[in-house]
Amino acid sequence: MAGIKRKGAFDAKYQAVNSQKKQKKDEKRPKTSKSIQPLETETDSEPIVESDTTSQSGDDDGVSWPSDHEGEESDELGGVSEEDNEDGGIKIAVEAANEAQPKTNNTPTNGQSTGSSKEAHAKQKVEKQERKAAKPNADSIAGSKKLWERLRRKSHVPKDERKTLVTELFEIITGRVKDFVFKHDSVRVIQTALKHANVDQRKMIAKELKGEYKTLAESKYAKFLIGKMLVHGDEETRDLVVPEFYGHVRRMMKHPEASWILDDIYRGIATPSQKAILLREWYGAEYALFKSNGKGPVSADLKELLTETPEKRTPIMRSLLDLINLLVQKKTTGFTMLHDAMLQYFLNVQLGSEEMTEFIELLKGDEEGDLLKNLAFTKSGACLVCLALAYGNAKDRKHILRTYKETMQTLAYDVHGHQVLLAVYDVIDDTVLVSKSVFPELVGKDPKSESQQQDLLAAATHLNARIPLLYLFCSKSKAILSNEDLKLLDEIHRIRTTTSKKDPEQRRKELVASLSPALLSLIASHAKDLVSSSFGCQFITEVLLGSIDGRESALNAIAALTDGDKETRDPLNQPAAGRMLKTLVQGGRFNPATKAVDPVDPPLGFHNILYKAIEDDIVTWAIGNNSFVVVGLLEAPGFSKAEELKKILSKKDYKQRLVEAAVSSENGHSEKKGKKAKGRKPGEKTSAGNKGTQLLLKKLDSS
Repeated sequence: MAGIKRKGAFDAKYQAVNSQKKQKKDEKRPKTSKSIQPLETETDSEPIVESDTTSQSGDDDGVSWPSDHEGEESDELGGVSEEDNEDGGIKIAVEAANEAQPKTNNTPTNGQSTGSSKEAHAKQKVEKQERKAAKPNADSIAGSKKLWERLRRKSHVPKDERKTLVTELFEIITGRVKDFVFKHDSVRVIQTALKHANVDQRKMIAKELKGEYKTLAESKYAKFLIGKMLVHGDEETRDLVVPEFYGHVRRMMKHPEASWILDDIYRGIATPSQKAILLREWYGAEYALFKSNGKGPVSADLKELLTETPEKRTPIMRSLLDLINLLVQKKTTGFTMLHDAMLQYFLNVQLGSEEMTEFIELLKGDEEGDLLKNLAFTKSGACLVCLALAYGNAKDRKHILRTYKETMQTLAYDVHGHQVLLAVYDVIDDTVLVSKSVFPELVGKDPKSESQQQDLLAAATHLNARIPLLYLFCSKSKAILSNEDLKLLDEIHRIRTTTSKKDPEQRRKELVASLSPALLSLIASHAKDLVSSSFGCQFITEVLLGSIDGRESALNAIAALTDGDKETRDPLNQPAAGRMLKTLVQGGRFNPATKAVDPVDPPLGFHNILYKAIEDDIVTWAIGNNSFVVVGLLEAPGFSKAEELKKILSKKDYKQRLVEAAVSSENGHSEKKGKKAKGRKPGEKTSAGNKGTQLLLKKLDSS
């Protein structure tokens, strides 16, 4: 019974303790750990005693409450027994509090922290200045930088003050240029000095740096000084700088900094002889040591070298390919010198050999396509891509074409890139693939969209971008193609006879049928804009003569310009517009060999459309700037109103106006300012009249 009573008393006491615990849990506790103060622990093995803050934190701070077997005294004091310490309850609380408090207990207040930070920064600044002052030429560099701060301003510096500043600057740097050029900040001082210096001062800097140009080219910042020096320098400076790179080309092409400045010099500064010496070093160490054989001008033509020394073909080709492959693997494929070297290699591989196959695979191996894209925008690179298209198989051509996806318009505008598009037209037999890959980017996916028509209008009147649009309509016309384009196309046409299966004319007609609708739509909607420029008039002429069908709306749009207001009719009085109208009226291109017009098939029929539009003003046309258009009407084959036109012009009143125009020089056909006719004395007035009207009178008199 006594035991049962003790048990009941103990249970009552345990319930009271639990009630106190519940009340402590319900108390409002701080949400953050900022109020937690450092916990104090005894240094000996006695149990850890909680601080005041810990006793207020409740169960959430990790403190284990007494078990049923512990006494009431321990519960009331909130103490912890050794058993609790072994369970880790208080340890958890201590660790949490230690994590919440700062690492050091002597952290200053906000004001003290700001002051200490300012003092530390000030001390660091003083130490930095002391270190700078201890360096060689510190005072000179500091003084030059102060002058540079003023000189580098493009405006607000009077001319006299600028001269004074330049003089002071050269007083500082003369004799010590080498001490300035290898520091990232002071090298800018030398660049500014070069910019504002006179010829003698620039030569002084160039001579002081003699022997250091290779090292400068390898510097991240000083390499720009070489470019500035060559841009502002003369031939003497160029001949002083470039030879220092001889014998180091292969090493410099592998250098991340020197390669770019070397290629810039090769592309835009070096003479043909210097370029040849630099490129020959790609062929092996022998050509780096011996610049030439002394038998004439230096040449980098690999074919000539191999002809002279055929026994060296294997080491030369291996050396060339190794450096090419290295740069391709490093993704540094934008160098003009690299493109020249690649072309030399490709021109000297044996056709159909394993060398050629491997080299074409090298071109295709770049997954991102950067190599082929970079090649297309240099002279040698574009030629290489065109030859690869010509010699490659159908799979190679498809891969190369796919690489230029979303780049077609950029290619069209480039002076070299457009050649790649011409090669694509001429060698790829799959015209459907070409039409889907190229034309949507050139003319737009929705040619009727106004924004895309504006882009197409800009391309049609651009010197280079118009070539890929017109080539299929006028073929190898000297009117749009340069001699360089014609030479390359001749070579491509020679190669394709053995590598392409489709008939060239059939290929051209299929591509024209796919491209012409968008161009004819542009002419129909923007005839006035096109007629306003000579390139636009040429575009209209070639597209209409080269198209097969769907030309009616475009022809009517051009004829409608004659019925417009003065602003609309004025462009038709320009010489380019007159030539366009005459060619369209005659229905073909003039053939210089036969001295006759070759009519297009099917016939254009523009003579009837135009005559219907200008019939009421035919006499005005006959005596105006477009008198040759009326002559073209009389000469046009198939013009049904020729006799009617002759009768109108033969009327007495009309013919009298023709005679007056034929002998007068007031109709815009007098000689150009600053030029005189042969056999005419200075000051003597010309008696030449309207040449077209004179020709009309001859035709009327002969009929």
